[in-house]
Amino acid sequence: MTAIIGLVVLMICVFGGFVIAGGSLAPIIKAAPYEMVIIAGAGIGGMITGNSSVIFKGAMGGFGRVIKGPMYTKDDYVAIIAVISKLMKTLKAEGAVAMESHVENPEASAIFGECPKMLHDHGLIGLICDTIRLMVVSSGTLSPYAVEDVMTASIKLHHHNEMKNADAIATLAGALPALGIVACVLGVVKTMGAIDQPPPVLGALIGGALVGTFLGVFLAYGIFEPFGSRLKQIIDEDGEVLNVAKQIILGNMHGYPVPLIIEAGRVCISHHNQPTFGEIFDALRK
Repeated sequence: MTAIIGLVVLMICVFGGFVIAGGSLAPIIKAAPYEMVIIAGAGIGGMITGNSSVIFKGAMGGFGRVIKGPMYTKDDYVAIIAVISKLMKTLKAEGAVAMESHVENPEASAIFGECPKMLHDHGLIGLICDTIRLMVVSSGTLSPYAVEDVMTASIKLHHHNEMKNADAIATLAGALPALGIVACVLGVVKTMGAIDQPPPVLGALIGGALVGTFLGVFLAYGIFEPFGSRLKQIIDEDGEVLNVAKQIILGNMHGYPVPLIIEAGRVCISHHNQPTFGEIFDALRK
């Protein structure tokens, strides 16, 4: 929602200010479609060339993530901590056999079903299920420190791969001003081909060419760079849930008291989403 508000403010201030100053939008509207074909086409072509199909799709999907905002709220974190704690409690009380159906088919698990949003986070589900599966096949002989190393490596790789999507958008933002100049130069070439035309015609052609420079800079610093920056923030924020899962699982493996396990997971969450100790404790007692 905040991204949409930002875009509205951007459009009103830039184009509204231009109109208030006495400018006419007609030349921009007339030239924009052609200039956009050049700039957007070159930008997308460069992204396809410079990135794998996975990263390209992830970067395009990143715009939707920015508009939707971070995935988890405070209530979601309370539910996630409760679900992971219940999984670990079930493993301890009922043994490895009881966990097979949960980790092999999370979508059909009654425990995972208590927080449906988790099922859409493949990174989180993979981390939890793979770690519990590792604990099960090791028959209780696994060192918590070895598990911590594996989980840390998994989280680090997941975060690195997610950041590639934001980096692709940032690279495009850096290229757009230059691509705007390319569009402008082509417009100047077109203008020079009509040098024998009267001044009003030449003025319109030059104005249309300059729209290319304007659009390149406008798209770069008004839209794509802010979107890339915000996507990085969202990736960081959504990644906090992985560290929460890590702390809950490791705390149970070490046999720490429940209050310490709760606090270890809780402190991994940003303050604006961080539930209180009491809220989590109440959820675990249900």
